[in-house]
Amino acid sequence: MSSPVLDGRQRRHLRALAHHLKPIVQVGGQGFTPGVAEALDQALTRHELVKVRVGGDDDVSVENLAEELTRATGSALAQSIGKTLLFYRPHPEKPKIKLPRTSLPPTKESA
Repeated sequence: MSSPVLDGRQRRHLRALAHHLKPIVQVGGQGFTPGVAEALDQALTRHELVKVRVGGDDDVSVENLAEELTRATGSALAQSIGKTLLFYRPHPEKPKIKLPRTSLPPTKESA
């Protein structure tokens, strides 16, 4: 699963949309587990934009957790503030969120 690539304008757009959202997925002291990845995957399929709250003590590295969840779900990290992460992945068939056009140059994959 390849993660979507977001530019700054698209990230700002997603942050604005997510401002009122409550965290749907909670991560406990164990950090990354297959269950957390599965819960986020299902939430992304349903909602496209999902807040994740990292609980527990400071043993869980938020940065490492974000990388692992991004890789496991094929999503993009749109924001990380403290112990709250915001992930985005468009629905494969019927995307609900329309992103602003990218200002990134085309990559070899998209050309």
